[in-house]
Amino acid sequence: MAAMWVAATWVWLGMVLAISFLEAPLKFRAPGITVPLGLGIGRLVFRALNGAELVLLVLAVVGAVASGAGPVGAGLLGGLAVVLGAQLVVVRPALSRRTDAVLRGGEAPRSRAHLGYVALEIVKVLLLVVLGVTASA
Repeated sequence: MAAMWVAATWVWLGMVLAISFLEAPLKFRAPGITVPLGLGIGRLVFRALNGAELVLLVLAVVGAVASGAGPVGAGLLGGLAVVLGAQLVVVRPALSRRTDAVLRGGEAPRSRAHLGYVALEIVKVLLLVVLGVTASA
């Protein structure tokens, strides 16, 4: 079961780094990608990422509990649950409202919620690195 905790953590980290810090910013630089098209793609990709993150969180928790993770591991997993929850419940709805407006053809100012999402992604990456090292020890 310890292997499940370790694997879920590192896979989750890889997915966040690849999607949030590579795919998301690069897609808007691709030829022919308009803001509405990029936002539509982003909505699909991040919905899938967040779903996968929930599954990976559950796998990490199950693996950690089954292998007797200590208070540090439990605290890190709790922190990850809070960060992911904040992204899904607080930040994503604000981003969705802006995306909806742009996809309807309207103009929407840049959202501060995006900066909040990025800040939470950075916190999540740091927590995942520490959790991965802790789980691997």
